[in-house]
Amino acid sequence: MKKDTIANLFKDLQGSFNVEETPKDHQRRFLDKLNEQSKSIKLEKHRGFPVRKLLAIAAVFAVIVTIGSLFINTEATAADLASVSPEMEQTQSFFTSTINKELKTLTDFNSPESKYLVQDALKQMDILEEKYKLLKTDLVESGNDKRVVYAMIQNFQNRIILLEQVIEKIEEVKNINIQKNENTI
Repeated sequence: MKKDTIANLFKDLQGSFNVEETPKDHQRRFLDKLNEQSKSIKLEKHRGFPVRKLLAIAAVFAVIVTIGSLFINTEATAADLASVSPEMEQTQSFFTSTINKELKTLTDFNSPESKYLVQDALKQMDILEEKYKLLKTDLVESGNDKRVVYAMIQNFQNRIILLEQVIEKIEEVKNINIQKNENTI
């Protein structure tokens, strides 16, 4: 049955087939065109990125830089504990005055034995001050988050503890030196 339909199909199409012969050197010309096309594709690969791709990358980069600069310019301002509440203002005032008093006591030590301890303590105080500046910015960004307020109070307490410990060590060294001097006499 299938043979009949195929045979009928060929019978119906007889005379409409292209039975002309291909021109002379057709195969060679066809292969030459393929070779030329493959060479031009290889050249494009070696040339690097097309100009359109480079422009697209540059445009994306420009957009990212613009958006980034907008975020950088909207940097939050810093706020102290005093800006949170009147109670925090009193707390900040207490800590600040205590720290200033302890710093005055620390800087009053002029002996060569205490010089290095004082310098190291002042460096540590600078580090704590830098951390406090970051906390002030975090306070604004967090909307007066209690955890940031607690960290700020902890920073003040750490400064006072540091100063008290250094002053205590300096006084111990001073007392040891006095005892050595008394024993040698």
